[in-house]
Amino acid sequence: MLRIYNTLTGKKELFKPIRQNLVKMYVCGVTVYDYCHLGHARSAIVFDMIRRYLAFKGYRVKYVKNFTDVDDKIINRANQEGRGWQEVAEKFINEYSHDMNLLGVKPATIEPKATEHIPEMIRIIQELIKKEMAYEMDGNVYFRVARYSGYGKLSKRKLDEMLAGARVEVDELKENPLDFALWKVSKPGEPAWKSPWGTGRPGWHIECSAMSIKHLGSPFDIHGGGKDLIFPHHENEIAQSEGYTGKDFARYWVHNGFVTIDQEKMSKSLGNFFTIREIFEKTGYNQAMTAEVLRYFLLSTHYRSPIDFSDQNLNLAKSALNHFYILFQKLDECKARSGKGDKQLAKGLKAFQSAFEKVMDDDFNTAGAIAQLQKLRNQVNRAMTCGLSRKSAAAVKKTFLSYGKILGLLQLNEYEFARPPLKINVADTVTVKDSVDVKTSLDGEMVARLVQERQEARLRNDWARADAIRKQLAEAGITLEDRPDGTTRIRR
Repeated sequence: MLRIYNTLTGKKELFKPIRQNLVKMYVCGVTVYDYCHLGHARSAIVFDMIRRYLAFKGYRVKYVKNFTDVDDKIINRANQEGRGWQEVAEKFINEYSHDMNLLGVKPATIEPKATEHIPEMIRIIQELIKKEMAYEMDGNVYFRVARYSGYGKLSKRKLDEMLAGARVEVDELKENPLDFALWKVSKPGEPAWKSPWGTGRPGWHIECSAMSIKHLGSPFDIHGGGKDLIFPHHENEIAQSEGYTGKDFARYWVHNGFVTIDQEKMSKSLGNFFTIREIFEKTGYNQAMTAEVLRYFLLSTHYRSPIDFSDQNLNLAKSALNHFYILFQKLDECKARSGKGDKQLAKGLKAFQSAFEKVMDDDFNTAGAIAQLQKLRNQVNRAMTCGLSRKSAAAVKKTFLSYGKILGLLQLNEYEFARPPLKINVADTVTVKDSVDVKTSLDGEMVARLVQERQEARLRNDWARADAIRKQLAEAGITLEDRPDGTTRIRR
């Protein structure tokens, strides 16, 4: 039975969707004024994983993730670049979609834009004014926090404490410093829409309420986002949405933890801020490998915990994936009709499936799920020393692929994963050259060319050519050893 940690209650709860076999989930998307950074990647991958696991459990998932396409940051960038704000927003929506595709993040069921929901926002604001939960001042409309008794229930903050110490923007038009904007008067040159209160544009918080209620109704099952959104954004969403509908807004509130860089919080001011694009350039791997490595790294820690990004941690993720893909290559080479390890492995597969689901049912514990995949990998390696049949090898590989897919991992061709340029140990090459020149007609340069050709043949799945080259080198007294890190060792 799936249990989810609910920020609203501060504890793990048995998950029961409002409608049987249907899960409605809303996740706050990005403000599209710049390229996505590592924090965006984590949130996107976490909720993509949650969606995949819910589907694995047999649920139909209606997933809504929005684009905030009108905001001060978008307007400022447009002014700096001498472009229209719509042009800036559209550019970075496209860039976001490109980055998500690279990361293997599936598009949400619905990806609404804030600017397409202005009428819905106006209707909500009008109803809140009618209920005296909002008020208009000089063309601006504010939510009256004091009229909503549940304010602070998500963030566990009390009104008097917030008034005493909260950092709230001073605004003489507000009745109360904690009141927040639902509608703002537009400045000259800013995007603007007609409303009953004059020309203006929506506040940030009302956008998500309007989009989630329109596409999912109220209440819906899961509302997600980063921990930084708990207050004030999600707190304000709850207040205005429940004030509008008179119903619960969302049942389960799920928040992912922060990303740090070398133990420090990621920040542009500290110079430790990485976009997804920069990370793809930084690794030196091809795009598919980088996405796989980054995804493995981000899922190797529980989604609610902070995770530290460093070269070392990324390399550890690459090494771990190498071990899986090398195993897949070995499984492909199992050709026997029967093997002494078959019976042992059959028991291991059954135990793995149960253990995998058990840890994932515990609040989407991907770290535990990856540990179970690693445990199965070790069991398979031991079973292979006793011998595996082709049928057992195919079954275990299928299991890895099926359960890896839930996490969005282990879906690459095992021979593509080692696609970086071939590395040959310098000392090994010298040894080969010194000995081969004496005893064979192959010099060191020729050996290197043949090894490179064999590597390319393997990537094309041209096994006949790869085997022929290995045989040719073996006849010259040269043995090739393919290593898990993608390099090939040459031995005499």
